[in-house]
Amino acid sequence: MQEKNRIFGGEKMELFSLDQSKELDIIFLGRVAIDFNPAYSKELKEEFKPLEQVHFFEMFVGGSPANSALGVQKHGLKAGFFSCVSDDQFGDFVINFLSEKGVDTSHIVRAQQGEKLGLTFTEMRSKSESSILMYRNQAADLSLSVEHIDEEYIKKAKAILISGTALAESPSREAALKAVMLAKKNGVKLIFDIDYRAYNWKNQDEIGIYYAQVAKEADLIIGSREEFDLTEQFIQKGMSDEESAKYWFSQNATILVIKHGMKGSTAYTKDGKAYSIKPFPVEARKGFGGGDGYNAAFLSSLFKGEEMIVCLENGSAEAAMMVRSNNCSVDLPTTEELQAFIKEEKEQYGEMIARV
Repeated sequence: MQEKNRIFGGEKMELFSLDQSKELDIIFLGRVAIDFNPAYSKELKEEFKPLEQVHFFEMFVGGSPANSALGVQKHGLKAGFFSCVSDDQFGDFVINFLSEKGVDTSHIVRAQQGEKLGLTFTEMRSKSESSILMYRNQAADLSLSVEHIDEEYIKKAKAILISGTALAESPSREAALKAVMLAKKNGVKLIFDIDYRAYNWKNQDEIGIYYAQVAKEADLIIGSREEFDLTEQFIQKGMSDEESAKYWFSQNATILVIKHGMKGSTAYTKDGKAYSIKPFPVEARKGFGGGDGYNAAFLSSLFKGEEMIVCLENGSAEAAMMVRSNNCSVDLPTTEELQAFIKEEKEQYGEMIARV
């Protein structure tokens, strides 16, 4: 049976209708990589220091779409994946890890021209200062090609999420656009996570061109204010959040989530409402990985029919949990762990700590 309406704030609206008969909840399309983080276990602990002084690292699956796929699995959704990995031991590691955690890896392919998985070395200098050192020459995920995009697989999903990094180069760019077209053809909801990473792009014009193409087709768009500015550079520069919402609602979107870092985030809905949330206070280990957790909790809550403010609160809470963690994948919380964290934070800081 198809469920065509969701409940937000007590009102019945066709904001983000989902076909509940579909086998997969979300197919993620984009990068998967490997993170090498300074070791931080009971046995071996690297304190805050420059990368050049770190001797021991822990290896984790990385890449925002992969982490978000793992995150929604932790919350009971079923995730699929379109990506390309290296044909070596690192590729084995990634596929085996994702598969063990329940992500459908049937459409992760192997690179054929020697392309390698991107490697990320993280630097954690202090609680407020962290950075990453990327190795992404001939990155395997950017070799995903149009022949790898299976229409029958897309038909199995309620939604597909396109990561903006997949648009940075050909042939991944064309593969992503084909997936967008097939999703629209088959009534599959389209989520666009703008996911801007400067190191992937050759020039700013390409960013505006390809981001806007996908955003105009998307039902749900997630990004920071800076990412929306990049997406809108050839549409109208300097839009406010409200102007962005009005414009994308005039296209195809029904929900926009705009993030403002430590100031919080706001969800705009096509019925004219806006819902805002603040970050949960935590002692951070690093300044990245929060967005992956945010997406996982927000999307899982949305797919379960939670009220919009609850979706935002869960997203904000999981983001906080992940910036205090030493990795972006293994420590993604279950729903029970997420709710326990929210309860603990509210007991310490007050019931409305994250509500604006």
